[in-house]
Parts: sequence; C-alpha cells; structure tokens
Amino acid sequence: MQAVLGARNEQKAEHGRVDGGAGKAKPRKYRKSRKPLLNQRVSNLLSILAGALVIAASFNSFLLPNGIASGGISGVSVLLEHLYGFTPAYSQWALNIPLFLAGMLLLGRRFGLQTLFGSAILPLFVLLTANLGVPTENPLLASIYGGIGVGLGLGLVFRGRGSTGGTDLAAQILHRYTGLSLGLCVAIMDGLVIAAAGILLSPENALYALIGLFVTSKTIDIVQTGLAVSKVAFIISSRSDEIADVVLNDLDRGLTSLDAHGGYTGDARAVLMVVVSQNEVPELKRLVQGVDPDAFVIISHTAEVLGRGFKFEG
Repeated sequence: MQAVLGARNEQKAEHGRVDGGAGKAKPRKYRKSRKPLLNQRVSNLLSILAGALVIAASFNSFLLPNGIASGGISGVSVLLEHLYGFTPAYSQWALNIPLFLAGMLLLGRRFGLQTLFGSAILPLFVLLTANLGVPTENPLLASIYGGIGVGLGLGLVFRGRGSTGGTDLAAQILHRYTGLSLGLCVAIMDGLVIAAAGILLSPENALYALIGLFVTSKTIDIVQTGLAVSKVAFIISSRSDEIADVVLNDLDRGLTSLDAHGGYTGDARAVLMVVVSQNEVPELKRLVQGVDPDAFVIISHTAEVLGRGFKFEG
C-alpha cells in the first residue's frame, strides 16, 4: 500500500507540487520566451522608422513646395514656412513639445511615452530630407502623391503600434474632456488647419489640402487592411443543409449556420454565412442557384478577414 501511494505521489510530482497533502497538483509555471517579444519590438521600431521616413520624404517632395497644408502639425509647419520662413522641422519640434507635455499631464504617462519616439523622429527625418528634389509643381498631382506617401507612412507607423503625435494628441485631449467622438475631434483639428490655409494662403490651397487628406485616409486603410478584397454572403433557403454541403465540398469553404426566424411567418430557419474571395463569388452564386433557385442571397464587401483560409494577424 505504501508503495502504491509513493508511486502516486511521484506521478503527481512530475506534473506539479503536491499541495500540503491535499492531493491537488499545481501546474508548473513556464516562463515565456523573450525572443518573440524582442523580435516584435524590433519589427515595430523598424516599421515606425520606415513610416516616418516615407512621411518626411513625401512632405518635402510634394506638400511643402506646393504649399499644401493637409492637416496636422505638418500642415501647420507648411503655413509657418510660407508665412514667416520658419524651418518646418524646427516648427514641428516646437509644436510637438507642448502637445507631448499636455498629453503626459492630461492623458497619462503611458500614453505620452507611446508618442515620444514618433514625435521626435519625424521632424528629424524632415530635416534630413529637406533637400530632396521636387518631382512636380502641379498642386493637384502634389496633393495626390503627397497624400499617398503620407498615408503609406502613417499606415506603417500604425502597424508598428506607434504615433507621430501632433494634432492627434490634441484630438485625444479634446475627446477626453468634451465627450465628442475621436473621429470628429480629429476632423475638427485637421479642419482648423485646412481652414487656416484657405484664409492665410488661398482658398485653392485649402481645396488641394482636402484632396490630400482624403487620399491619405484611403491609403491608410489600404495599408491596414491590404488590397485583397473579400466578400461575406448570407444565404437564406429552405434547403440550407444541401447548400451547406456544396459549399463545404465543392467550393471548399467553411461556413457558419445562424439560427434565425422569419419576420413575417415567425418560422425558424437557418442563415448560412460564408466568407469568400472576390473571384469565388460567381462560383458561390452558381452553386446556390443550382441547389435552390429561390434562395435569398446577400453579398456584401468586408474590409478584412483574419483566420484560416485568409490571413493571420502578424
């Protein structure tokens, strides 16, 4: 008997420490490897550096020479350069410092430190790329290509979980203390800069700035979600089991069956949700119509799909 008990205690000891003779084994605590975390931090740092460099190059090549102040601290520095001849990099540093301190004070130390690196490195790159050539003096082309460059750079900074500070900090503060949505606060800040450009430079400059701001926002979306277009389909049919079978076996796509009830009849029915790539949509429609020509199918665009068969978040 003692031998049996001893063997059992040895087995428990292999899986964890016996807790005070109570017979409960505590699991071992495994230390997580620091290497993946370090690699992620290095990757984020490189992404922020690359993004800041692209923003600075686009600013000096397209926006600044053509007087396009498309929002943010960079837009304010364009105004100061054209009105008073202030060097944009120095203006950006000078404006970022009080905003950074306000962010530390009003939003918390952690939030402020997250923006410190981007707020410091972007003006440095603006200073280092100040002598780049000017590919075009056409303000329309400059607003489009400058917007693409800034959007690409900001997308890389955001993928690196960073921030360039500036009026984004001011928008966060406004959001915190007014209760307005963050998107509206960002729009207010950018709108004030663009309105100032329209008053101090010319209304035409403000119109070009709006184009640049629009292109920037769309480019950020592309960088964040990618170019791959996916569709989500909702299929309502009395023959949902047969449709599920052809989707799983012929289209080789997974699906989810959702319990639903008809709004008029109140009858229970299944709604099949299927996510497919854009080029699979015609085949999906063909398969569904082949099973049930009267099926009700809703197909809509989806911005991003993560998971098996599509892509995984890195």
